[in-house]
Amino acid sequence: MNRPTRFEGPKKATNVSLNAELVEEAKRLEINVSEACQSGLASEVKKARWAKWKEENRAAIDASNDYVRKHGLPLAKYRLF
Repeated sequence: MNRPTRFEGPKKATNVSLNAELVEEAKRLEINVSEACQSGLASEVKKARWAKWKEENRAAIDASNDYVRKHGLPLAKYRLF
């Protein structure tokens, strides 16, 4: 069972320019071009959000990594492995 994504719901008609040969090949292979475009766009949006989040939180991530390098993991003594 596929999990719903936050991009499910109402759709908006959009014009996109795609390589004509690629579109014809997709049709021959019975690929839903709209769904394939949405899937690819959703993937790119996810990557861009993740990159933006990492950049916005760079200072906190670096500070946390520095702390662990200097002092070790805070609860390391409780690890069972």
